[in-house]
Amino acid sequence: MAGELLDRPAPAGLRCEYKENPLGLDVAQPRLSWRLVSDERGALQTAYQIVVAESPEHLEAMSALLWDSGKVSSSESIHRPYGGPALHSGQRCFWKVRIWDERGRRSAWSEPAWWEMGLLSPSDWLASWIEAARDEDADAPAPCPMLRTEFTLDGPICSARLYITSLGLYEAVLNGRRVGDELFTPGWTSYQHRLQYQTYDVGALLTEGQNALGVTLGDGWYRGNLGFTGNRRLYGDRLALLAQLRIDYADGRTQVVLSDETWKAATGPIRSSDFYNGERYDARLFQPEWARAGYDDRGWGSVRLANHRRDHLVASAGPPVRRIQEIRPAALLHTPAGETVFDMGQNMVGWVRLKVEGPAGATVTLRHAEVLDADGNFYTANLRSARQEVAYTLRGGGPEVYEPHFTFQGFRYVAVEGFPGQPDLDSITGVVIHSDMTPIGRFECSDPRLNQLQHNIVWGQKGNFVDVPTDCPQRDERLGWTGDAQVFARTACFNMDAAAFFTRWLRDMALEQRPDGGVPWVIPDVIALMEPHDPDERSSAGWSDAIVIIPWTVYLCYGDMRLLAELFDAMKRWVEYVEGRAGERLIWEGDFHFGDWVAVQSHNTLAPYPVTSTDLIATAFFARSADLVGRMASILGRGEEAERFARLAGRIREAFCAEYVTPNGRIDAGTQTDYVLPLMFDLLPESMRPEAARRLVAEIRRHDNHLSTGFLGTPYLCHVLSRYGCTDVAYDLLMQDTWPSWLYPLSRGATTIWERWDGIKPDGQFQDAGMNSFNHYAYGAIGEWLYRVVAGIEADPAAPGYRHILIQPQPGGGLTHASASLDSPYGTIESAWESDEGGAFRLKVRVPPNTTATVRLPAPPEQVTEGGAALAEAAGILGVVQEDDVSLVKIGAGTYTFTVRPT
Repeated sequence: MAGELLDRPAPAGLRCEYKENPLGLDVAQPRLSWRLVSDERGALQTAYQIVVAESPEHLEAMSALLWDSGKVSSSESIHRPYGGPALHSGQRCFWKVRIWDERGRRSAWSEPAWWEMGLLSPSDWLASWIEAARDEDADAPAPCPMLRTEFTLDGPICSARLYITSLGLYEAVLNGRRVGDELFTPGWTSYQHRLQYQTYDVGALLTEGQNALGVTLGDGWYRGNLGFTGNRRLYGDRLALLAQLRIDYADGRTQVVLSDETWKAATGPIRSSDFYNGERYDARLFQPEWARAGYDDRGWGSVRLANHRRDHLVASAGPPVRRIQEIRPAALLHTPAGETVFDMGQNMVGWVRLKVEGPAGATVTLRHAEVLDADGNFYTANLRSARQEVAYTLRGGGPEVYEPHFTFQGFRYVAVEGFPGQPDLDSITGVVIHSDMTPIGRFECSDPRLNQLQHNIVWGQKGNFVDVPTDCPQRDERLGWTGDAQVFARTACFNMDAAAFFTRWLRDMALEQRPDGGVPWVIPDVIALMEPHDPDERSSAGWSDAIVIIPWTVYLCYGDMRLLAELFDAMKRWVEYVEGRAGERLIWEGDFHFGDWVAVQSHNTLAPYPVTSTDLIATAFFARSADLVGRMASILGRGEEAERFARLAGRIREAFCAEYVTPNGRIDAGTQTDYVLPLMFDLLPESMRPEAARRLVAEIRRHDNHLSTGFLGTPYLCHVLSRYGCTDVAYDLLMQDTWPSWLYPLSRGATTIWERWDGIKPDGQFQDAGMNSFNHYAYGAIGEWLYRVVAGIEADPAAPGYRHILIQPQPGGGLTHASASLDSPYGTIESAWESDEGGAFRLKVRVPPNTTATVRLPAPPEQVTEGGAALAEAAGILGVVQEDDVSLVKIGAGTYTFTVRPT
């Protein structure tokens, strides 16, 4: 009966701007999302109603509502914009939603959720920027300043919010207790354009009477070592604090505690702390009561007001960096050189927690490395100038536990020196940190090597998604290289919920875009601060195209149209910039490009491999970005621009073929990447594509089933092969375990993805130490092929965010089973297949409510059953189409088991 109340399907998983109950938003019209929960096949939403109120009581009573959407006839359940009155600073909004299903039945209301606004205007900031009033040596690392104040509360409170940011990093302590669990706040943005602030609910940390607020500042990205040319203080010379604590009393009064000239400043136990070089900590200088009321700070110095901007402050949008997990050492080694070394068993990013007991003044030094050399000794040459060293001086008098504050290391091995007595496996614990993105994907198959490869891919993402997507986490670099992120973005969105992470970073990319439309190599663009460059030398094909390709990827994976609209002008300007560089011929030539970075080079110097032309690569990506901008213009309803860029893309294709493709189908130098990019980007006429694919396969066979591609060719290599009917060749490459291949590093003990195919060569020697990271995620882009082709979970561009799902596994490589799951915006998708020696093939599929899927099965319909029934009789089947010997089965939400009988 229409209008009947149901327990299911009822909305759950309520989120606002990708977050659950976010505190401190500055989005004018926050978007609301929810999931349907139902076991019924075919469950769909046909309408919804959202209500918003300023209190839980009003929401429950449905009175004095801030906004009532009314019943909206729509199946949309993600990114629904708030449509009520304009929101104001500090306003908390409570909301709930109910839906109507495909049979007209109405659900119960969801459990309530909320969001709270941050400070929306510069005038809301009453606090002043302050800094320690002391002189510092500009050429040397300085002790971390500690700033404090005290204040009195004279009655019960109902709420308290701390709004805080800094130039440099900060850790805040209120009455001796740390504020929040976020690390490296306020985060790394393009500081000259915008600076994030954080909002904390600190009511539980306050007490009636005297209270104390203390803040320690660290150099971080703002003032510490940054880049690969020995630079410090790229953004500024002095650390500063801006803090505003608003306290609302139960009787309606408001009190505000501000950073101002009354605060006190000193230095303490952190003698230096730097991302590259580590931390020096003297526990004898620790003052345990410094952030508690009543502490005697008469010996502390003063602060002074600093003249810094407040008009560029923005709320924190991406996931914060946090401690995510802990690792116990796998072994304690004694190297041939006499060093005591812990093996963590995993190349990780973070630090170690040290447990130690000894005399006051003893110093324990911890050095960090990714690998041991061929003799089993500690190896740090590939760190270049980064020391990755932590030194802890004991206070004495009993057991001590220490963790660093404003540094992180990339490492598997930890060399310990100066430890009192003999360390054991309980002496240190690995603390893994990264941006706190929810894991949403899982891949598993019958070959343990591929499972280890997936493990390595995930750990590469963990180690390099630390507030920005870095190239590597260990050497003197750790920058937001656009090319690495571009090639890995789709894999990242399979493994983790990366929507908010990329959204925040892409906004910095748009801000860093040059007036002429060029996009820098790294974001934030610290290279521009390090040394002068010709602007045209700081844009590179495949790297700068991240401004187009990553927003498209986020749209595919999360259905985020607002991001496309926000970034469209930046994307268009990039393509127009390249159009200007390419000129009338539409061939982008003569400029600097990284090209197919670290592509395979023969170890036989007498027989070098051919190199893919950077001009060919640049022109191919020019076509790709023009095509995507045209598609996104169409999605956004910008018809004139859609036609313009579609025409441009077509003209570039013609120019590409005229310049690089011979009449008999050979493409330029004939490298694997020469064929991969044109085939992936549809640059060739349909009639020439089979020949190009044949030549690609011949080139792979010529290399004895090894790849020869670099950063830009590798991500597309297996996709091109499987797209053109050569999935067996793709599996040959995937399963290859000798150099160069994805599996070769596993034979050398890799637990993450390497920067180079031969970071450790077959003879056991290292590649060039100047560029040889063992945690560099770009080649992990094969991960999306594992999800999309091996397991078969694919997004439909016509229904983004996995609103319509394509389930199309392509078994091979000797695998007997493979499975993957993905927590999409609508719910969990699963695809799990198995085959037996008799030729039977079974596929289990899970489709979340409010979505549909098309399942591709390798047999005509008469050979396929679902749940033991013929397709025509199975519930939830929406349609069946036969194409040659393949069945395309459209299904609604639910769990299905398909069986293909052998002929």
